[in-house]
Amino acid sequence: MEKHQYIVDTVHDGRSGYDYASSGNYDAVILDIMLPQMDGIEVLKLLRAKGIATPVMMLTAKGEKEDRIKGFDTGADDYLPKPFDPDELLARVRAMLRRGGGYTPNVIAFGDLALDCREGILRCGNRSERLSGREFQVMELFMRAPRAIVSAERIMERIWGWESDAEINVVWVHISNLRKKLAVVGSSVVIRVSRGLGYSLEEGK
Repeated sequence: MEKHQYIVDTVHDGRSGYDYASSGNYDAVILDIMLPQMDGIEVLKLLRAKGIATPVMMLTAKGEKEDRIKGFDTGADDYLPKPFDPDELLARVRAMLRRGGGYTPNVIAFGDLALDCREGILRCGNRSERLSGREFQVMELFMRAPRAIVSAERIMERIWGWESDAEINVVWVHISNLRKKLAVVGSSVVIRVSRGLGYSLEEGK
């Protein structure tokens, strides 16, 4: 993979795989079902339950239809049985990255907060606030990787793209708006700033 200009992190057990993938900082995950400590299906199940939507390709020596169905039902985006041709793996990764988006749950939850991905609505208890398109994209980015610090530059790149004419302070404007809407719905979840690092979604005390 690295020979083809991909930046790769490799781990050899399911618990470490979950820790890495749950950061939400990857464009794709290649996940072996047969892993020690925690199998690939369980890793994927936990990732999807947390709202991590990164595209995932499952690798396994098993060829049974039931295993493939279980993987797809858990939220896998692709499936490749071993042994496999490295060129086919690369082609599938490229296709997965082109499709982008990955698995998208209808609702992402964190703390007392829920984000309705179909309606673009933020909910806490019986209160709700509709988000603008950009507000939704920023909040979705945070909700998919809660507690992870995300820099303003990364938010700018992911939401607006570097070819945009928008200034970097547009990120702060949207975060300010989201903070107001979090207050309106009465959520204990807050967007915290770490000076010089970025922003993170945290459960307030």
